[in-house]
Amino acid sequence: HAGGPPLDGDFGPAVLADAVERAMDSAGFETAHIAGNSLGGFVALQLAARGRAESVVALAPAGGWATGDETFRRLLAAQAGMQDRIKAFAPLAAALVRSRAGRRRVTEFTTSSFEHLPAELLAHQVLGVARCDGAKAMIAYAIREGYELDAERITCPVRIVWGMEDRLLPWPAAAARMRADWLPHAEWVELDGVGHCPQLDAPLETAQLILDFTAR
Repeated sequence: HAGGPPLDGDFGPAVLADAVERAMDSAGFETAHIAGNSLGGFVALQLAARGRAESVVALAPAGGWATGDETFRRLLAAQAGMQDRIKAFAPLAAALVRSRAGRRRVTEFTTSSFEHLPAELLAHQVLGVARCDGAKAMIAYAIREGYELDAERITCPVRIVWGMEDRLLPWPAAAARMRADWLPHAEWVELDGVGHCPQLDAPLETAQLILDFTAR
């Protein structure tokens, strides 16, 4: 988010996993406990399949729609249009989040509750989405190619956390393939009253879910 180097060629999830691997190598980490949300959750699972994870906690990971279910492509196309709308009002982000209605507007697809979120954080999120140069390329790739995961190579513990009020990746349809085919033996946690970003909706509970799992 919030900018980055120009993209060359197809921009699939593997590009992100490659980047995380390079960062891990540079920092001297062969493996690590990895957590991620949405596309980041899918990347965390990719890293697990590459043998780079001690454990994974994936929050509403992308890529889990059932084979043949075209709903995700319609949702992705809508998200591409959503970024255009966000870009249009991004210069007004700081003013927008000063009002309760504005804060609800910018969080309607990410969180169920928003009163506890600082206005500065929400303004930063708006700018981050608006300046994410790779978003449309990633969405186009996902619509065209879909997501594939070499799940049989995942040997580390995996916990999947999903908010029951998720509007971007609705439960349980958006998790169907993961539950049935990829990760039937993972630990699944359902959070009532939580949207697409548990780390924002329920930060303390989400942090505890990660810490408890990595401490095993």
